[in-house]
Amino acid sequence: MAHVGGLLATDLVETADLTSDPGVLDRGGWWAVVATFEGAVTGYRFGSVRASALPETTGRWRGPADRSWRSSLDRDGYLRGVDRIREYIEAGDVYQVNLCRLLGAPLAAAADPWALAHRLADGNPAPYQGVLDLGDEWVVTASPELFLRRDGDVLLSSPIKGTTRPSEPFADKDFPENIMITDLVRNDLGRIGRPGSVVVTRLLEREEHPGLAHLVSTVRARLADGVGWAEILAATFPPGSVTGAPKIRAQQVISELEPVPRGPYCGAIGYVDADSGTAQLAVGIRTFFTSRTSDGQRLLNFGTGAGITYSSEPDDEWAETELKAARLISLAGG
Repeated sequence: MAHVGGLLATDLVETADLTSDPGVLDRGGWWAVVATFEGAVTGYRFGSVRASALPETTGRWRGPADRSWRSSLDRDGYLRGVDRIREYIEAGDVYQVNLCRLLGAPLAAAADPWALAHRLADGNPAPYQGVLDLGDEWVVTASPELFLRRDGDVLLSSPIKGTTRPSEPFADKDFPENIMITDLVRNDLGRIGRPGSVVVTRLLEREEHPGLAHLVSTVRARLADGVGWAEILAATFPPGSVTGAPKIRAQQVISELEPVPRGPYCGAIGYVDADSGTAQLAVGIRTFFTSRTSDGQRLLNFGTGAGITYSSEPDDEWAETELKAARLISLAGG
């Protein structure tokens, strides 16, 4: 089953690897979509879809103990990564890079993703909550960030850049960083939008979320004739807010400094309704997902990160990754 955008999807009809042919999403049907940050896109076509609240469950959540979580980058490794990005910025290679770390912990076989989803809905309500349950593998997200919303030929994207504690001011670096990434998104949409149709409809708006606040902007475009999902994803993915600027060079730096793939974290999660011409894809942040180690151990994963600019203080950026993770890791605790 899947529950995204207030829709409950059942009766899985087809699973499709959309990495090489995203155009499948233009050919009809309702698809739950998960894209990894590294670019693997999978679609799940469901035969039955209806508006629904998050369904109740009789399952129980058995989450990891706090001490069992391991980070792909420890504090010292993360601080070194921040310093390295600042060196790249000083050399003129990049302007900003999002540096992330992946947390992982052993997961009990009886842990029910729908029970976790209810925990998050109660303790950390978010605008783009969702569940994709495939049995042994699943994704549960409490994302606050819209990657893409489509309604016919109108496309919206709302990048987040800038994080602080509730009622506290943003850092000076947050405002130019948000404007930089908003301009990157504007450029991405400009590659597929009609000339003159790309506009910033809101800029640097403060949004309060449980335990923190974000700076959010929104860019809107009207798609050029003949543009389908292959062109949309080629122009916009991965999301600019979780890569950096310029995007291609930032991705190369990420590959150098981050020791493990991000997977669905920082990718995209949501749905595409090819029949109605609508879609909603969230950035895969504040997201839990399962995986298995080479010896078959089942893991629960959660990612956290921060945007690094030249004015970044390494200790402050590490603290931001802690802030973003703390509430959700606590909710997912045993």
